[in-house]
Parts: sequence; C-alpha cells; structure tokens
Amino acid sequence: MKAKISELMDGELAGQEVASPLAALREDGEAREAWRTYHLISDALRDTRMLSRDFAARIAMRLAEEPTVLAPAARPEAAGERGRRFLVPAAAAAAAVAMVSWVAFTPQETQRAPAPVAQAPRVKPAAPKEPARVPLPVATDDYLFAHQGYSPRNLLPGVAPYVRTVSGETAARKP
Repeated sequence: MKAKISELMDGELAGQEVASPLAALREDGEAREAWRTYHLISDALRDTRMLSRDFAARIAMRLAEEPTVLAPAARPEAAGERGRRFLVPAAAAAAAVAMVSWVAFTPQETQRAPAPVAQAPRVKPAAPKEPARVPLPVATDDYLFAHQGYSPRNLLPGVAPYVRTVSGETAARKP
C-alpha cells in the first residue's frame, strides 16, 4: 500500500487506481503516517520550510472557537417572482414611453383672450417697415477673418467657414 501512496503523491495513478489509496488514508493510521513521512521527505528534498508539528491542530482549534454565523438560507425563486422581476421595469418603461408620447402628440390648445368690453376703432395697419441696415466698418472684415478660428461655424465641414470671407457682399462694401 505504501508504494500506491507514493505513486499517488507523485501523480502517477490514473482514474480508478486512486480510490484504494484514498480509502486506506481515510481508514488506516499506518497509511496516514506513511503519507506524512513521504511529505516530510519531499519537503526536505525541496528545502521547503516546515510548519510546526501542531499547526493543523491549532488551526482546527481556532476554527472551532469562532462563532457560527446563522443566516437564513436563500429561498429558491419561484417562477412567478422571476416574471415579476422582469415585468415591473418593462411596465415602467412602457408607462414612460406612453407619457412622453401623450405630451408630444397631444395638440396644444391656445388660450383665447377674453373679449374686450369696449372695442377700439380699427386702424388700418401700416405697411411693414424694413429694418434699417447699418454697414459695418471696413476693419470688421479684417477682424472677422483674423478670428474665424473661434467661430462656431468651424464645426461645419468643408468651405463653410470661408463663405462670408469671400462673398460678393464683402467686396462690394470696401471703398
């Protein structure tokens, strides 16, 4: 049996051959002693630092002294709960879409002004006046050309930032 334990330690046993040495280690004190001896020899050959003799006993004692934490077992999730966990967010999303759609597509009614008590005489509206156009100073073109890099029009691709600079309107205004 000691030869089988040695082979087990060296990883030389395959599938079914492992069962008998493991059973011997569980039941036979002499087999366990051989296991410890073989490990001691292996550690000495590899120059592995050995733990104190009662290391395993001290760890077992400390584990036995630790308090047991009692927590309720996780209850298995019923099929209905799984469905509800999916349906609640789906219903909330559908409600949000419905509300946004209702607000966006409902025609807005304009409020009517209350009818005046006394009516003023109707005056014929004057012809719409064209806003006054004040020509920009000539130096403005130089300023705009020098600072065109700061213009938000630069976000447009192509020649769009240069259109005003080379337009016919600018050339006609210069003296």
